[in-house]
Parts: sequence; structure tokens; C-alpha cells
Amino acid sequence: MTKSDKHHKALIAIRIMLAAVMFSHGAARISYGTVGGFGDFLGSQGIPVGFFVAWGITLFELIGSVLLAIGFYTWIVALVFALQLVIGIGLVHYSEGWFVVGHGRNGMEFSVVLIASLIAVAYADYKK
Repeated sequence: MTKSDKHHKALIAIRIMLAAVMFSHGAARISYGTVGGFGDFLGSQGIPVGFFVAWGITLFELIGSVLLAIGFYTWIVALVFALQLVIGIGLVHYSEGWFVVGHGRNGMEFSVVLIASLIAVAYADYKK
């Protein structure tokens, strides 16, 4: 196996892991029945038609994750997910600080790792 083959397989593994993480967000929101609450939160932050935006985000998390996992439109899906997470940092996590647990609560460190990983996946896939 060449070094290039190893890099390709590693990238696939990271892409699938990212897809699983993003899928879990949408799946949990649906299974716990919290899409409406998410929509209410978005509306309270000044986002028009928050309920519909929440459903759009949730469905994109489910469909986009499958596309990301199979490598279809990878760079576009990865960048949309990264943008979604950047907005989440702005709306929620930035004010909570850096740490998710331990020395803080609900901070932005996990989102930053996901964003960096998604951007790396998008870059690797762009015009390959």
C-alpha cells in the first residue's frame, strides 16, 4: 500500500466519522422531538421562520451526512456543515467559552475541531 493509498483511506475514515457525528445531531433532534424547540430558539435569535429553518437544518444533517459518508458532493456538504457550526458558535457556544466539559460547559472546542476537520475534507475533495 502506497503512502497515497494510506492518506486516501485515512481521509475516508475521517469523512465517515464526521458524517456520523453530524447525522447524530439530526437523528437525536427528531427522536427526542426537539425540532420545534430548536425552531423556537432560532426564532428567539431573530431568525425568521425558525421552525422551518430548524427542519431544514435537521433534514440537511440527515441527508447531507449520507452524501458526505458516500463521498457525493463532499466539498459542498462539508462546507455547508462547517458554516452551520460557525453559526452555532456565534449563537450559542462562543458566549459559553472554549471548553465543552471540565473547565466550562457548552463551549466551542468541539465545534472548532469539527469545522477544521470539515474544511480539511472539503479542501482534499475540491477539484480532485
